[in-house]
Amino acid sequence: MTGLVDQLPILILNPFSRCNCRCRMCDIWKRTETEAISRDTLEAQLASLEGYGLKWVVLSGGEPLMHPDIFGLCTVLRTRRIRVTLLTAGLLLERHAAGIATHVDDLIVSLDGPAPLHDFIRGVHGAFDKLAAGVKAVRALHPDLPIVARCTVQRANHTRLREVVEAAHDLRLNSISFLAADLHSTAFNRPAVWPLKRQQEIALREDQIAALETEMEALIALGQCGGFIAETPEKLRRIVHQFRAHLGLVTPVAPRCNAPWVSAVIEADGTVRPCFFHSPIGRIGPDRSAADILNGPAAIAFRSTLNPAANPVCRRCVCSLYLQ
Repeated sequence: MTGLVDQLPILILNPFSRCNCRCRMCDIWKRTETEAISRDTLEAQLASLEGYGLKWVVLSGGEPLMHPDIFGLCTVLRTRRIRVTLLTAGLLLERHAAGIATHVDDLIVSLDGPAPLHDFIRGVHGAFDKLAAGVKAVRALHPDLPIVARCTVQRANHTRLREVVEAAHDLRLNSISFLAADLHSTAFNRPAVWPLKRQQEIALREDQIAALETEMEALIALGQCGGFIAETPEKLRRIVHQFRAHLGLVTPVAPRCNAPWVSAVIEADGTVRPCFFHSPIGRIGPDRSAADILNGPAAIAFRSTLNPAANPVCRRCVCSLYLQ
């Protein structure tokens, strides 16, 4: 692969900087500044990317439903026939059910356990009930809208993943996916890599790995992998490997990934990254477009020398993308 990009089918857009959860595995909620991507900014950036074949925008965060004009952004995207996926913690789903049913193509909700455990991990009393009420409200308005869950595997829930699957069924979700908690990057509003003490709050101890492995094998035995459970057995077992690698018990192995060549991340302050976990390659502004940054000197230099199999950030990646 070269340093140049000629196609960008996927854009991850973080339209709003803040969040209304206090998740144990994330520091975004600690932000005090409020930044947001405006409709005018989005339109200008999409115009600059017209020749790159953009097909799909994922609205992530922060909490995108806190953006004051989130459905205006969705309208801009869908007018251009761009697929819109919304990631949400779910606290505002019920309030915005009508907008979601009208302006979003598919929805990804966070689900970390049955009600008490989910509330504990999210740091919000009643978070599960708000999520359930929101899903029900959206379903009432748009029964066929794909709504899927994403669960972050960590110390607090590593023995209860089957209960997470049961909760996803009870909520009438279309599927659920699992990923290991990110312990090593500066993503998610971390000014630096977490110190060891903070990592240990989320990571598994060596004596807990066997329990996680048992839970993963039990998930595989449900016979739902590649269906209601999005991951293959191989990918579920990779999560166990990632926690072992964190402890130095095995060598970390990078997943197959070409994200920096087929996607980009734009944050609420305009920062552009090649993926969630690598360092910024520029910042959009009135005189600097996403297209300028995408094939600018910093981006080309980064991709020209990137070998995911050997790169230490890639080898610790918990959320890879491979697009053919």
